[in-house]
Amino acid sequence: MLKQISTIIAASVMALSLQAQVGPDITSWKINTTGATGYNSLPSNVQQVQYTTTDVYVSASCIPGYAIGPWNSNPNTPSNQNFVFKITRNPVQNTGTAITTSMGHVGVWSNGVSIFNPKDGYYWNNSTGTFSSGGSGTWNRNALVYEGVSFDNCLGHPAPNGEYHHHVNPKCLYDDTDSLHHSPIIGYAFDGFPIYGAYGYTNVNGTGAIKRMKSSYVLSTATTRASGPPVNSTYPEGNMCEDYVYTAGAGDLDVHNGRFCVTPDYPSGIYAYFVTIDASLAPAYPFVIGPTYYGTVQTGNTGPTGGHNSPSGTVTTYSPTTGIANTNEKLSTLVYPNPTSDYLFFFINPIASNNFTATLVDELGRVVLKQDGVQPTISYTFDVSQLPKGMYILHLKNDSKEYSEKVLVK
Repeated sequence: MLKQISTIIAASVMALSLQAQVGPDITSWKINTTGATGYNSLPSNVQQVQYTTTDVYVSASCIPGYAIGPWNSNPNTPSNQNFVFKITRNPVQNTGTAITTSMGHVGVWSNGVSIFNPKDGYYWNNSTGTFSSGGSGTWNRNALVYEGVSFDNCLGHPAPNGEYHHHVNPKCLYDDTDSLHHSPIIGYAFDGFPIYGAYGYTNVNGTGAIKRMKSSYVLSTATTRASGPPVNSTYPEGNMCEDYVYTAGAGDLDVHNGRFCVTPDYPSGIYAYFVTIDASLAPAYPFVIGPTYYGTVQTGNTGPTGGHNSPSGTVTTYSPTTGIANTNEKLSTLVYPNPTSDYLFFFINPIASNNFTATLVDELGRVVLKQDGVQPTISYTFDVSQLPKGMYILHLKNDSKEYSEKVLVK
């Protein structure tokens, strides 16, 4: 009996310990538990949240659960990005040189959609007197001004690589008209600090009325731009991001568009970014995160190939229904139909392991089809309609696990 009681107590202590590890950085994500789909029948929202003592891993398609599109003057089409973003659970202030927010994703919304910075990717090339693409300069075009026409009703649009994203307030993700309650966490920046909607407490200690957080960037009234485009009817003030000048005390937020404050999720206080909108709910520069991050930024998320991390260490998969769920580490899959004559679908059940490579190999050992970046909980397809009839082997493999199954193409 004493042994039984000791076992129960030990189990209870372990459960409480695990529950204590679960914070807003784990529970704030919109996890798809029903297999729901979004644009073009693609899996929507976040597919899986895993965590260790140091990091949270967010597996997401980059497709929201709500309706998106159309995109005027934008030929791009959203596609499944198979992201696994890595968010530090121990964010710290960067006391050195501030890190500039790069082009591409700089954070991730709570539904797994990417956050982009305020720039549209074109900068003023003073040597040619025109705009150049593919980088940043002293004067950078404001994405809201130059790309706003292609934003859908949710204020997002797809990039050339199919990455659906927001430069500005994601109005379909939360209620941006609710000025009576503190906004929820709607994302995390890649320095690990939370991003809230537009409303917070008046005072940083968590007191005072709820108010709309105001940016401290003020539109310049200058009539010239040094080594930049002229200020005229073609390029009026506001067209360039740098037309907005940080002015301490002009608003509620600092140069990074955040502040250290008490929030409902962090009663002891946290540095937090806030989405900024004006009194008419229109996006207000710098929109989400300022030109630089407040904290330090981990490798693996930013850049053209960023956002495809592999969890390391002791990993737990979070369950939004039970709180925690230690994942069965045995790799189990669904492969169907088998036999098949046209399409082969394959799906890896939830597991604390990511980034598999799927290959279909013929009887001579030749790889005839291949898919990299295969993530658990997302369905994938091989078109086998043009393959010769016969027996093949489907391999699923990453650095730690492997699975094989015979497939008959008839």
